[in-house]
Amino acid sequence: MFFLTPRYRKEAKLVLRAARKLVRYRKDILPEAQLVALREGCTRLSVALRLRKKEDIVGTTQKLHSLFDEAAPAPPLAGLRENTEVILVALVIALGVRAYFLQPFKIPTGSMQPTLYGVTGTPTVEPLPNLLVRVVDFVLRGRTWIDVTAEQDDTVIGLREVSRFHFFTSTEIVTRGRAYSVPAPANVVRDDFKIYPGRTLRAGEPIVRGHADSGDQLFVDKVSYNFVRPKDGDVFVFKTTGIRRIVVPPGMGSQYYIKRLAGLGGQTLRIDPPNLVIDGKVPELPVFRRVMACRDGYNGYANTSGGGAAFPILGSPSDEYRVPEANYFALGDNSYHSSDSRYFGPVPEKNVVGRGLVVYWPFLGRWGLIR
Repeated sequence: MFFLTPRYRKEAKLVLRAARKLVRYRKDILPEAQLVALREGCTRLSVALRLRKKEDIVGTTQKLHSLFDEAAPAPPLAGLRENTEVILVALVIALGVRAYFLQPFKIPTGSMQPTLYGVTGTPTVEPLPNLLVRVVDFVLRGRTWIDVTAEQDDTVIGLREVSRFHFFTSTEIVTRGRAYSVPAPANVVRDDFKIYPGRTLRAGEPIVRGHADSGDQLFVDKVSYNFVRPKDGDVFVFKTTGIRRIVVPPGMGSQYYIKRLAGLGGQTLRIDPPNLVIDGKVPELPVFRRVMACRDGYNGYANTSGGGAAFPILGSPSDEYRVPEANYFALGDNSYHSSDSRYFGPVPEKNVVGRGLVVYWPFLGRWGLIR
């Protein structure tokens, strides 16, 4: 059996096979003396393998290996070339997986809380913890500790959000005298840390002190919907291309949203807070029931936004909406603070990217399969 064969015999057989292949493939270009030496070396090693004497096998293997190296020397920078090939192959595989199977996605907002979290900021007055705690917090919780102090008396004149590689977002707090960089999105800096144009800064006082917790990062399954149709209750990702009332900033291309699928083409929806009503019935699916229960951070479904304005669609308990065929109705689990199909209308079938599959980071909190 192969797995019981001694290592020196396995190596001998590999060298013998490679040498015979070299003779076959290069017999028309190798010098006659090298061909004769390789053939004789192959014969000696074959005999040694039959006689099963370890010393003879090891010795003839080394000699044939040397003859092989002389006849087919390694090309210049062979190690570099090999490593480059490995990296390129790995890159191609990764891009293929991303394009056709799994796509990483970062939750940008809090519209799906508490099922999935976007970036949130928490101001603190205490000094930052030591470096070890900060590193552990980042690895396990996706938490970035921030301490930005004003260098002089100044006034904030604007916030400028900067995105690197479409994944890492920071905000420049622009003042009259300089700019301060904060590793958090502009809405977190503005809403959670209360930094806005016109705010006065004092030299030596903290501008932003606390921590920003990264939005959940997940993999989107791009395969399943090729074989089965999306169904009620799925957490799904879709492109915003062509969806009315979604204005994409110039140069950004299409954005991606993640919501819960609350209505299929042909279904009629109504929201009677805190309940969602589908085709005249309150749905039995647990993912809807937990939102409507108004417990554990869920607040039920709403006809109005957090600021009190009614949505254009399903803006009152009596309003009904029939989802067009080949479209889907998207709702956020954080109903009072979600821009979804109540505002921008149904999602065309062609815009669907895939199903939210698993949160892969941070490791604490909502890590695991998405429900």
